[in-house]
Amino acid sequence: MSDAGDPNLFRILISTDNHLGVWEKDETRRDDSFRAFEEVLQLAVETRADAVLLGGDLFHENKPSRATLVKAIQLLAKYCLNDRPVRFRVVSDQSVNFVAGRVNFENPNLNVGLPVFTIHGNHDDPAGQDSLSAVDILSQTGLVNYFGKHPLTGTGAARITLSPVLLEKGSTRICLYGLGNIRDERLGRSFQTPGCVQWQRPAPSPGYPPDGWVNLLVLHQNRVAHSALGKACVREEHLPAFLDLAVWGHEHECRPDPVSLKGEGEARYVVQPGSTVATALSEGESRPKHALLLEVRGAQFRLQKFRLRSVRPFVFGGVALREVRPPLLPEDTEGVTRFLTGKIQEMISRAAAANPPPPLPAPSDGSPSASASPASLLPLIRLRVDYTGFSTVNSQRLGQRFVGRVANPQDMLLWTKAASRKLKGEGDSSSAAAAYGEAGDGEGGGFLRPDALDQSRIEDLIRQHLGSNALEVLPDDELAVALHNFVEKDDKNALVQCIEAALEETRNAALAAQLAAEEAAEAAAAAAAVAG
Repeated sequence: MSDAGDPNLFRILISTDNHLGVWEKDETRRDDSFRAFEEVLQLAVETRADAVLLGGDLFHENKPSRATLVKAIQLLAKYCLNDRPVRFRVVSDQSVNFVAGRVNFENPNLNVGLPVFTIHGNHDDPAGQDSLSAVDILSQTGLVNYFGKHPLTGTGAARITLSPVLLEKGSTRICLYGLGNIRDERLGRSFQTPGCVQWQRPAPSPGYPPDGWVNLLVLHQNRVAHSALGKACVREEHLPAFLDLAVWGHEHECRPDPVSLKGEGEARYVVQPGSTVATALSEGESRPKHALLLEVRGAQFRLQKFRLRSVRPFVFGGVALREVRPPLLPEDTEGVTRFLTGKIQEMISRAAAANPPPPLPAPSDGSPSASASPASLLPLIRLRVDYTGFSTVNSQRLGQRFVGRVANPQDMLLWTKAASRKLKGEGDSSSAAAAYGEAGDGEGGGFLRPDALDQSRIEDLIRQHLGSNALEVLPDDELAVALHNFVEKDDKNALVQCIEAALEETRNAALAAQLAAEEAAEAAAAAAAVAG
């Protein structure tokens, strides 16, 4: 499938979790997300991709700063608005598929040469009374094609209808499903409830047989459970058997090789592109970052991976002080400091010695590449130290020795202790699971962070304190969601809207009950009159 001039070859560059604006207040790392995203767009141009597919979390903040929004618009305009012909078409109902009502390259007022299709993630999801996000802004400006948005009400199992975007290039047809982020607990209930999730299939017609489509899904959800309850994720077996490939966003560890899922019917494949920028100093984030090129011809498809060369070097390591040889003395703080200093210097050397991938060719339009070589970027260093039987040393003071040599001198060390068999209050507490590093940051693996037990999710606190004294008018699930949106999404009206909606629902229920009682009384009186 290497002939880019093939009229039946459909090429889609895939990337997820770009997190534009992350670390924007860090003088060293403020441009990391934009540099990587620009390389993704440049790769799309260099590989002659027909389109770009983004898997959510384009922005890191639900309400990105003006600087972040402007930079995103500049990059999309630079690489997507041009005279390059679009050689495929959308044959489905665009008013159903897209938030803006139509695909951007068919807008006569725009000159789109590289269409971008995107769903939203959990960071840039719709919020507020009008259910809008920063992705809606890009959609209305015509820079992206926003799909997979499913506004929901209430908190129970939601009814979701997935209407695919049908793409056609020559004899190649792609059926693209999009599922923007929905709270995992609720989406899991929907998948487990028969009839709640409806997958619309292309209607058979002359020239469009049912088996003539390559079925592709892009979603943004937890792929593995990050809590002791094991419910907060979408399981792969929930996916229908007719899907050919699922692109899994939200999980930041890059797993660019597709995994076959042997289920009913034909084999299905799942690929996890991972993030393009490290948003946390976790082991999964330290693995090489990639963008993927999906090539489809007829019913056949393949994936190529391209390592991103503009990503800041990141070395993750671990050490247990009690296992060091020759052994360290617990009371010898200076000896421990010298040992850790040597380990960090060794990790810096490993980052410098790492061979960067071959450079990209210059852009076809002759503009200079903005991608920087990893050698010109200060590395990220993260050393997980199991200090069981020892005392911690001053991390800030040790970090001062590496100012100007690493990008994160203030938090190079992660202090952990070997987890004991039993934790106080252990049971179904997700906060206890988070203490073991199961909260999705990848820094657990049987270790106990010293400050983790002091941190609890507000949802768990609400359920814990309410206990059997559950609220009757205001459901605790809705209260937890509203509080999360108030704090994390900066939605100042979330709590007010939650209370007003609960009161309205209660009033309606009370009126309905009163009406039913009156009708029953009238029916009883009428029956008594007839009997008399």
